[in-house]
Amino acid sequence: MTQTAQEAFDQLDPQAWTKVSIEERLQILTEIQANMRQYGAELGQAEMEMKNRLTGADLYSQTDGMLQTLVAVGNVINASTFIYQTLAETGKMPEAKSIRDLGDGTFEVEVFPTAPVDQMTAATQHGYLRLVGQPKQVSPLDKEAGIIAVSGAGNYSSSIETIKAIFFDNKTVIHKAHRLNEATDKVWEKIFAPLVERKALSFAGVDYSRDLIQLEGLDAIYFTGSTAVAKNIMDSTDTPLVSECGGNNPAIIVPGDRPWTAEEIKNQAELIVSIAKGNGGAACGRPQTFITSKHWAQREEFLDAIRQAAQSTFAVGTYYPKSAEVREAFLAAHPQAEIIKPEGGQYPNTDFLFIPDMDKSAYGVTHEAFCQIMGEVALDVPATAEAFLPAATAFANDALLGTLGCMILIDDETRAKHEDAFQTALSELNYGGITVNTTPPMVWFNAYLTWGGCKETKENFVSGIGNFGNALNFEQVEKSILIEQFAATGFLYNDRQATDAMNQQVINFTLGNME
Repeated sequence: MTQTAQEAFDQLDPQAWTKVSIEERLQILTEIQANMRQYGAELGQAEMEMKNRLTGADLYSQTDGMLQTLVAVGNVINASTFIYQTLAETGKMPEAKSIRDLGDGTFEVEVFPTAPVDQMTAATQHGYLRLVGQPKQVSPLDKEAGIIAVSGAGNYSSSIETIKAIFFDNKTVIHKAHRLNEATDKVWEKIFAPLVERKALSFAGVDYSRDLIQLEGLDAIYFTGSTAVAKNIMDSTDTPLVSECGGNNPAIIVPGDRPWTAEEIKNQAELIVSIAKGNGGAACGRPQTFITSKHWAQREEFLDAIRQAAQSTFAVGTYYPKSAEVREAFLAAHPQAEIIKPEGGQYPNTDFLFIPDMDKSAYGVTHEAFCQIMGEVALDVPATAEAFLPAATAFANDALLGTLGCMILIDDETRAKHEDAFQTALSELNYGGITVNTTPPMVWFNAYLTWGGCKETKENFVSGIGNFGNALNFEQVEKSILIEQFAATGFLYNDRQATDAMNQQVINFTLGNME
């Protein structure tokens, strides 16, 4: 039965949730994971059907639907299990792997991989939090009772903010899905039944958005969506808002001290294009504008590799509402845009728009696409890491829309020779999630890192205020950084069947379903 916002509020018992023992919480987490295994296929089917219906072609698979919904939540469940197991065994929170004083009042804390299972799977990845002030952790068990309203996103139905609020922040939650995800939300209700039974979670109907944010007694509202809606929420209530609203995210292509091989260029181009196509381009952290040096000897080779990758990787459906209007606006502003049609253009809503050599103040710089559109800005600076990194950092901070995600591509040898310039860029880039040789959405998938804008204010924000995540519960997090080696491949959309098979392996491992 669909509940109103007030009915969902009245169903919760925040004080009772704070008294639930560690042992019972671990049992709840085990039950949720079992439910994810039981209902995961149904969840993936609902996700697949929604996207294929809006695309107009059967391009999304059930496995893709399961990956997009289950894995991020599964990562939070696994991290929560590790936290509570450690609390049960030691009485203390898990410690960071390392802490580095950066000397300016900020600290870098290595938080990933921490759990044994993550050490098995992280390979060469390392995740860090940048903190303001002395590092301090707070156990979720020491946090006060309360109620958080979660207004879910339209581009994904993974309820990660909900689970983080319950297990990281010790709060009870009213979850309201976006209208696109009404069908998947019904499945999540079955998966999260152990929390509903304990009055830690309730679900409000999709028609009660305004009623939800105006409830008396909320401690916070968690919102993922557009900047305009976030600002409307702030104008409608005094309840504190934590919001994530996207932006125009950069990929900074650092010229190498050595030439990149043809295989390296191909791999990096496919990495960028694959994530730009992922979810039909409706991924908040996807790189939209990549920044190069106009004087990089391999720039044209790299641009051609981007074109080839957009052509040769398989077609993905653009399904998000109003994407067609966005595409037309970009084409009107950039008539030179190249329209690339993967798989011979046989499927609707799969065109990939590429806009090379944009002006530094172009429409494609100051607007978010949120669909399969990418552009390039070539800076007139020397093609050296020492000259390029400061210029690219300044452009990313000052010209591009928002502060959500930033990607840096740099080969390992060049980084080693210019470590000071590289570290300065990491410190000065005003982005909440920075990745090196991997893509910003991988920060979103990581329960130990944070996801949100950086240093934005209530009076003037684009990507949002505050952040979600942070399994080890460090305070005063400014940004998250995820670093990978240059040779890493990640998720590449080279072959539809092979990608599905790899995705199924990830799903199985995340859910503890390996045979």
